[in-house]
Amino acid sequence: MKISVVGAGIAGLSTAWSLAKQGHQVMLFEQGPIPNPLAASGDHHRIIRRAYGAGSGYGAAITEAYDAWDELWADLGESHLDARGFMAVSRETGDEAEDYLNGLREGGWPCEVLEPGEAAERYPFLDPDTIRYAFFSPEGGALHCRRIAFSMAGWLQARGVLLRQTMKVTGVDPARAAVTTEDGRTIEADYVIVTAGAWVTKLFPDLVSDLTTYRTAVVYLDPPAHLKEAWARAPVILDVGGETDGYILPPSGEGGLKFGSGLHKIASADANANRDPVAGEGEAIRDLFAPPMRDIDRYAITGVVTCAYTFTADERFFVREEGNCLVVSACSGHGYKFGAAVGRRVAGFVENRDFAALKSWMRAEA
Repeated sequence: MKISVVGAGIAGLSTAWSLAKQGHQVMLFEQGPIPNPLAASGDHHRIIRRAYGAGSGYGAAITEAYDAWDELWADLGESHLDARGFMAVSRETGDEAEDYLNGLREGGWPCEVLEPGEAAERYPFLDPDTIRYAFFSPEGGALHCRRIAFSMAGWLQARGVLLRQTMKVTGVDPARAAVTTEDGRTIEADYVIVTAGAWVTKLFPDLVSDLTTYRTAVVYLDPPAHLKEAWARAPVILDVGGETDGYILPPSGEGGLKFGSGLHKIASADANANRDPVAGEGEAIRDLFAPPMRDIDRYAITGVVTCAYTFTADERFFVREEGNCLVVSACSGHGYKFGAAVGRRVAGFVENRDFAALKSWMRAEA
């Protein structure tokens, strides 16, 4: 089949990878370069981890995600995963960190619970007087997004996939399996797969009832000298407890120490709007992390990076079939870790056309 894929974030790249392995003729469109620094997949590093809340289904799905990444590493001839494990900190009874711990225990997956003093001794950046406990699991780490995109683009080109970088798609005709580009060209195929991230509602405006776009930001920091070594060996931090909804990636690959919080987001109808950081934004994000981080005012801000994500009301993946077109959207910022597995599943759907099975898997219902 001749298949057009719109959007070359991790879902689009992985879909093209899997389709090419099945022998399809693939054309991959991306409005910017690959990787696109404005896209959710365009930053240096992202978290992969086992922990999800009890009963969510996504904790079990990580097994398939790891298998898909391993297949990709084998094809690329190199791994872009820093498997340093992950941790979380609980500060209040029933907070999200505790929910993650319950999810690990429900699945029988490995985790080590640390009392406050023990946690601060191992991770000196923590203030033990502000936490209930911390826990560590070896099943997590940092995925190096830009390295992955560069490597995948090279692999795809070598296998005959047509990469159409800086070619913005402005319209999709599901009935004709056709895309219209910004320069006025119409390109037909047998099928179209749209993995356009935060720009998907520009192509399908009716999806605003299902997908809400948010503008978010993360801050890169230089820690104080007495904590640099601790951060260099730290795991990724999935949650810092309480209501902060904060996550941290330690220095890994080309990526420096990065703090981000789910509290720091605003709804935005345009994924391109307000992408420049504003004065004081880095400090505002950083300061959300005290507690449980000690000496937070001694962390120097080295940069602020904005991003746009689509969110679903139930924080699950979204998929819709319309005519000769499939729309796939990650949700709530946790889609990257499943990227390789999403690509394999979407390519499998092209072969078997079992939409119910695809949707069930995307929503972690089975």
